[in-house]
Amino acid sequence: MKRTSILFSLILLYPFLSQSQTEPKPYGALPSERQIKWHEMEMYTLIHYTPTTFQDKEWGFGDADPKIFNPSHFDANQIAAAAAAGGFKGLISVAKHHDGFCLWPTQTTSYSISSSGWKNGQGDMVKEFRDASVNYGLKFGVYLSAWDRNDERYGTPAYAEAYRKQLTELMSNYGELFTSWHDGANGGDGYYGGKKEKRTIDRTTYYEWHEKTWPIVRKLQPMAMIFSDVGPDMRWVGNEKGFAAETSWATLTPEGQDGKPAVPGAVNESNLSTGDRHGKHWIPAECDVPQRPGWFYHENQNHLVKTPNQLFEIYLKSVGRGGGMNLGLAPMPAGYLHEHDVQSLTAFGEKIKNTFAVNLAEGAQAKASNVRENHSFFSAQKLFDKDRYTYYASDDKVLNPTIEIVLSQEQEFDLIRLRENIKLGQRIDSVKIDVWKNNQWEPLASATSIGATRIIKLEKLVKAKKLRLQLFAPVSPALSDFALFKESFSDFQFEGKKKNKLANSEINIISSDKDWKKALDADPNSIWESVLGNAKYVEFRLSKTYTIQGMQYLPRQDKNNQGVPTQYRVELSVDGKKWTLAKEGEFSNIKSNPIAQEIVFDKPIEAHYIRFIPLNNLSENRQFAVAEFEFYLN
Repeated sequence: MKRTSILFSLILLYPFLSQSQTEPKPYGALPSERQIKWHEMEMYTLIHYTPTTFQDKEWGFGDADPKIFNPSHFDANQIAAAAAAGGFKGLISVAKHHDGFCLWPTQTTSYSISSSGWKNGQGDMVKEFRDASVNYGLKFGVYLSAWDRNDERYGTPAYAEAYRKQLTELMSNYGELFTSWHDGANGGDGYYGGKKEKRTIDRTTYYEWHEKTWPIVRKLQPMAMIFSDVGPDMRWVGNEKGFAAETSWATLTPEGQDGKPAVPGAVNESNLSTGDRHGKHWIPAECDVPQRPGWFYHENQNHLVKTPNQLFEIYLKSVGRGGGMNLGLAPMPAGYLHEHDVQSLTAFGEKIKNTFAVNLAEGAQAKASNVRENHSFFSAQKLFDKDRYTYYASDDKVLNPTIEIVLSQEQEFDLIRLRENIKLGQRIDSVKIDVWKNNQWEPLASATSIGATRIIKLEKLVKAKKLRLQLFAPVSPALSDFALFKESFSDFQFEGKKKNKLANSEINIISSDKDWKKALDADPNSIWESVLGNAKYVEFRLSKTYTIQGMQYLPRQDKNNQGVPTQYRVELSVDGKKWTLAKEGEFSNIKSNPIAQEIVFDKPIEAHYIRFIPLNNLSENRQFAVAEFEFYLN
């Protein structure tokens, strides 16, 4: 009787005993809970709006009268609504940029919204951005520049303490934040309370990032992602085009310079775009890119707003390579986005929605060469269940399993999406995808560094019903998603005002260097490099006297900063003897964002000769480099 009772009990327990399974052990560095939530966001926006907007500059010097910051129709809701229409999930307010102006009523400096003309100094723009974000279902974050070109204390311990007080105010008074964003730009020339000088700091020690500054964020906003060149939660991708490398690991071992600790503004940038396959920390790439050529609004860039197709390419090369997409939005001086920005965001949102509305692999059947413990918990059918964290896995010793997929019917697609269960680490080295064609398997696509999301864009549309995945990993893979999509068509374009460009055939450079023609060959990939003589300028002779409205300097486009100036002067002359200053200024952010630099003169000037005088080159000698010059007629 006792034996029968035990047997009966075992029969009752069998369904539960048979459901036990052994999940793979986590591999390498793992994401935190806040990083997992960040990966799920995919896209968010960054709003640059300070007195620099009213000065029509890209970096403010810190000398602007705070009274000029007085938008006539500020509308945070219009900005948040446009971001939401684009499918973005968050909004970051640049609470203070390098010009030092604070958008909230801080207790640390008078150079703030309280001294502006907006709302008679009684407003709080950070709060209005936060409230608008809530209204449109967006998460909210803040950017706080460590460099302050206005504050006379900059470079002293007093400023570092004031910076931490500013950070504490922002972390304490604006609800739950999803990020605390810290730029790598630190130290240089500035207003500094009227001193108008250059100040340098020891970037590795001055801010005490690890010891005093970032602990403020961890204490007051434990779920906020900290961004900087080196993380610790997400890293700069190493460029401002919005593209991660084709192979971009979420893991990274930050490297400092000259044997010093890695901190914002002082880091070896060579591995930022790619990450490290066996990096010590989970620090995925954030791909930040402005919607316009620059981060701040400039009227002459209204026709250069990125199109939905351009934004989609950035999405594929940021989110689609395991990172995040951070799009910079630039309100006009009036206080809201230009209609071109809104139109592009809306059309991009529609393109994203339409492209990913239908997974063409839904309803497919999958058969793997090996299933972990032969258990349904790890079945290849998990690839189609719309859950990022259920997954297919093989046995521990099976490191390159294959999965054959039969679609419910023949489908036409050009996008393939793969995901790993990143809670178990980034496990897969690479994947190969074959298509069944002409009664045999033929190569279709391949990819490395799968991670949170990997989207493969095929060169052309493909029709198929049967596909095969070949996974390669150092441990049992944990693949959670396989999806197929067809990119939604968009023919959206802006009608831009064409510039009256002076033909290159009408321009000569006075130089003994025969390669000067590379600066006027209409090829952005060719480079003229020259060591300037004692005159330290480039002189142009036009075919005759023209009325010149402005010019453009395109820095070299080969990811090399040698010979690229950060400041300039332009002088014009009719006879080559008497010279008139047409414009002087700085090429802000040119190292990180080497876009074409437009120089618009205050008024049209007649000229037969033009001198471009590069100042403060990024190289230590007198070397000068340019990809292309252009001149514009009135």
